[in-house]
Formats: sequence, C-alpha cells, structure tokens
Amino acid sequence: MASLLLIGILLSILPFGELRTGIPFLISFGFDPVLAFIICTAANIAIIPILFLFFDYLHSGLMRFAFYRKGFAFALRRLRKKEEKMRKSIESYGLIALAVFTAIPLPFTGAYTAIIFAWLLGVERKRAAAFIAAGVLIAGILVTLASVGIIHLFKIF
Repeated sequence: MASLLLIGILLSILPFGELRTGIPFLISFGFDPVLAFIICTAANIAIIPILFLFFDYLHSGLMRFAFYRKGFAFALRRLRKKEEKMRKSIESYGLIALAVFTAIPLPFTGAYTAIIFAWLLGVERKRAAAFIAAGVLIAGILVTLASVGIIHLFKIF
C-alpha cells in the first residue's frame, strides 16, 4: 500500500502526468478519492517553489551541458507556440489567466508549464505561485471527479 502511495506521489510530480496520472492511479487501486486528491494535489503544489528555485538558480549552470540545452530548447519550442497567447492573457486578465490555464486538466497545461510561462514572462514569484497553486487545486478537483466517474462506469460493466 505504501509503495502504491509513493508511485501516486511520483506520478503527481512528474512533468508529463502530474495530477492527471497520480489521482486516477491511486483511485484505481482502491484509495479513497478524497485522500488521493489531498496527497496528489499537495505533491503537485510542492513542486512549485522547487521549480522556481530551479529556474532561478540552476538553469544557467545546466545550460553548459548539451543534453540539458537540447532538452530545454525542445521544451521551449513547444512552449513558444503558446507563449504569445499566454502573455496576452496574463496582460488582459492578470494572474487569473495563469490559474485557469493550470486548472485545465489537459496535457501541457499543468503546474510545470504554468511555472515556465511565469518564469519566462517575469511574473512575480509569490503571486504566480499562489495562482498556480489555486489552478492545481481546481485541476485536482476536476481530475478526482472525472476519475471517480470513469472508475464507477467501469464497475458497472
């Protein structure tokens, strides 16, 4: 049971799944949906200050390494397509746009992408972190509700 919990936490902090994988994983193995929501959401929120520190301090040092530079360039190319739209949204709607973007439980709309946007756009860290965390909470609720509904549907068949 503890190993499943650890896997759920790890899935929730990985950049390509986040809550969209952690919560359904735990619920599918019989964890209480509220517990799965709390654990996975807390884990996903915990990465916010860590990632800001990473981008502020470690990024420039890691750019010396080709594998990191290439991986970061790949990620930036993908994000540049969305960056201008996100910049306009933040200018028009403020940090609420960042929270809404984070709250949409689709690929590349989670905390990692929102933190990268905030970092690239130079948004003040504490305010950005608060709105990203709010978005993570909303996404966690949506993913939990969807997961419970889908798992319940499979139990019928």
